[in-house]
Amino acid sequence: MVDKLVGIYNANGSLTGEIAFLFGKFTGRTECALCDITHGTFKKKSAFSSAKQTLGVPFEILHLDELETTLCSFKESAPCVVAIRGSECSMLLSKAELALCDSDVDRFFDAIKIKLDSLIPESKLKV
Repeated sequence: MVDKLVGIYNANGSLTGEIAFLFGKFTGRTECALCDITHGTFKKKSAFSSAKQTLGVPFEILHLDELETTLCSFKESAPCVVAIRGSECSMLLSKAELALCDSDVDRFFDAIKIKLDSLIPESKLKV
């Protein structure tokens, strides 16, 4: 069972980090598929906030400069989604898998649910 999911943006959360990201995005030097899934042009997508509540697993999103020590090893993989089980962290969705969601909230959460279902031990699936 997954205790928590953490989405990691490919951006720093400080004001200068946000400005640098926006500049990089508009000049084509920076991209973050997770940002595109969670945000519209100027604010967080309400569909994202609603869908997040239906997961049944806590889901937090962090910027690169907000990562705890246990998540720092995923900086180079950002953007990504990490599953945390106990003290173990593993990649749930990679940068490429996020890009395949094509900024679509529903596609993103479908991908998460498929991956979470694949983490359930077979012994729990048999009735």
